[in-house]
Amino acid sequence: MITLAVDCMGGDHGPSVTLVACRQFLDAHPDARLLLVGRSDAFVGELHPRATRIHATEVVGMDDPVEVALRKKKDSSMRVAIQQVKEGAAHAAVSAGNTGALMAIARYLLKTVDGIDRPAIATQMPNALGGATTVLDLGANVDCSAEHLLQFAVMGSALVSVLKDEPSPSVGLLNVGEEVIKGSEVIKKAGELLRSSANSGDLNFFGNVEGNDIFKGTVDIVVCDGFVGNVALKTSEGLASMIGDFLKDEFSRSFFRKIGAIFAYPALSALKKRVDHRRYNGAALLGLRGLVFKSHGSADAFAFEQAMNRAYDASRNHLLERVQARIARAAPLLVPAASAEALVEPTH
Repeated sequence: MITLAVDCMGGDHGPSVTLVACRQFLDAHPDARLLLVGRSDAFVGELHPRATRIHATEVVGMDDPVEVALRKKKDSSMRVAIQQVKEGAAHAAVSAGNTGALMAIARYLLKTVDGIDRPAIATQMPNALGGATTVLDLGANVDCSAEHLLQFAVMGSALVSVLKDEPSPSVGLLNVGEEVIKGSEVIKKAGELLRSSANSGDLNFFGNVEGNDIFKGTVDIVVCDGFVGNVALKTSEGLASMIGDFLKDEFSRSFFRKIGAIFAYPALSALKKRVDHRRYNGAALLGLRGLVFKSHGSADAFAFEQAMNRAYDASRNHLLERVQARIARAAPLLVPAASAEALVEPTH
């Protein structure tokens, strides 16, 4: 049985979405159990036979500062869910809550893998080849050193090698051009580190890529800092929303526009489905000594269920152990970067 701990209170919609998604998930996965973490007033009616409620008295708000979530709300549903992973009661935790708080709490409770300074958020974006491109980081680390970007490349390679059963996935470094001479000093240095690792056979480094390469499917993995990655993610989500709005708009116009829309609908509908960000919901927090998955805060029940599916698949395929093994093999590459001040919880 695969056991997931779910922060039922997190996200923009809380239990009204998460509990619906949990029931749908359990109906589709007879070999799964859920630990539903939340306040007692969030649960109405009977639970699913394979669901267990775990009480938490506090909730991390979407606008709560990281310090408040980490140091003051010690009985939050988010923290209690991650605690289940730490204690071995759950294989993975899933939350749609505050990203900064989730990363801080997960890092504090689970710690990072040896050789990794900062965890990164990785997810998949649809590409023109009919598959998806894995992109990291997506917002956990706004300011990154070249060494951090190398670490992201190693973690991303480990993730994709598990997801696609591909021993040597290709890695691209997001830049303002393909030429080696372009980019900031950090990007140039990161390129040198990645090329060096490729020459030694430790990474399959393609070279610099641009933003459109994410959606072309030029490489399996695109590495960037969290600021750039988050912008790319929001852009892809905006495209999906625009296509959906376009379809609705065409059917509300004149008779002849409606006729044209009817003929174009199959192709446009297929495109909408392919780029629907809800299908790719669920980002892995890589580099931790436990599995944690982040759902989009505004996720509906369908999207939140997809995040749970990703956590389930990762647990079932022993993602954590396989990522740790790959990072251990790459240890000589991972020269410690200048780490940010460690998160230390006060004793009082």
